[in-house]
Amino acid sequence: MTARASETPNAAVLTLSDQGAAGLRTDTSGPAIRERLVALGIPVVDHLVQSDDPDGIVAQLQRWIDAGVSLIVTTGGTGFGPRDHTPEATRRVIERDAPGLAELMRAEGLRKTPMAALSRGICGIAGRTLIVNLPGSERAVRENLDALAPVLPHALQLIGGDTEH
Repeated sequence: MTARASETPNAAVLTLSDQGAAGLRTDTSGPAIRERLVALGIPVVDHLVQSDDPDGIVAQLQRWIDAGVSLIVTTGGTGFGPRDHTPEATRRVIERDAPGLAELMRAEGLRKTPMAALSRGICGIAGRTLIVNLPGSERAVRENLDALAPVLPHALQLIGGDTEH
């Protein structure tokens, strides 16, 4: 699962939903992420659905970071609800913030809906892994990934160590 500077980056998708983890809700945002990443040439090596437990989120993010996954995209848990812990859990594993990516997604989202202001999603770097928090709706996932598409391949190239320009 490890991707190096000379290799194609890979990705893992983490859907955070108490109802999804309990089998009470179908995950549509995770498959939408997979579809968009594959279209961008980034293979998805793993996709899990789990509850909004902060310690569980941290543990799974760390497993993928340790495995050398280039990009981790989360969906869900970025709102104002009492069980929305994704940004806080992500902060526990990242070493460097990537605020421009989150700002880009929110700015593009605000062009379509004022509700984009309610997303608390963050982006950051842990080792050679980029972590991106997306909202839980399929529509928001598609819009946010469309916003990132022009810069994501270059960001992954830089994080992977290829800094030749």
